[in-house]
Amino acid sequence: MELELRTLWAAIICYVLGGSLAIGAVVLKRCPERVVLALIAFGWLLHTAALLIRWERLGQGPFVSMFEILSSNIWSLVLVFVITYWRIPSIRPSAAVVMPILFVMMGWLMLSSPGEVHFPRTFRTPWLYIHVGLGKVFLGSMLVAVGLAGVIQMRRTASGSSWFLRLPEDKRLDDLAYRFMALALIFNGLMLVAGAIWAQDAWGRYWAWDPLETWAFITWLLLALALHLRMTYKPSPRLSSVMAFAVFVIAFLTFFGVPFLSDRPHQGTF
Repeated sequence: MELELRTLWAAIICYVLGGSLAIGAVVLKRCPERVVLALIAFGWLLHTAALLIRWERLGQGPFVSMFEILSSNIWSLVLVFVITYWRIPSIRPSAAVVMPILFVMMGWLMLSSPGEVHFPRTFRTPWLYIHVGLGKVFLGSMLVAVGLAGVIQMRRTASGSSWFLRLPEDKRLDDLAYRFMALALIFNGLMLVAGAIWAQDAWGRYWAWDPLETWAFITWLLLALALHLRMTYKPSPRLSSVMAFAVFVIAFLTFFGVPFLSDRPHQGTF
């Protein structure tokens, strides 16, 4: 475990350095984007190594305890954001919004116990990995959307307007956020379907309205409603950004709150 934790700490240090540099670049209006990308990407590689070390030691994926779920979700969120950061240069300053969210999760991870928790029998199915993987893409897409939404809201202040001056106009950012939310809706729906198939294999029922299933479905409904309202009524970018924040908060609570307040068998798993 010592090697795993040292590697994880090294990854977090790289994340913090890269994220802090990204935030400083926005405030100071300098653009060391390649250095930011290199630091965060190197941190992600170290994080991958830490997860693989744990996987090899325990013989199971990091999907059960709060420590494992936080670690694997930070890993997947960073991956989605790094790919977006690399492929869409015009939104790179949104790292000033995204990285503080990840910093909070990293702090929570470091306060969590890294103790070992083994898979229940019902978790040993390929559908678990499909279900979890789809959920991680969903949350990663929402993180990018909420980063853009945060930029739109911060532009309402004098400082924020100056910091994000070189980003596209709010309407363009809102359109990008909408596209990522639409992608999130697709993967959220696929996550629910894969989870239902897993539930049938594991417990002999597709759906039972347990707390996690219910809140996951509520998240999907709220996301669909937000997209419907945007398409139908075309609200201002500032109002659309509020809806993106609302969906992300509910999704975050569903991923990291409900699984640990509900009873088994549907505890953990994201």
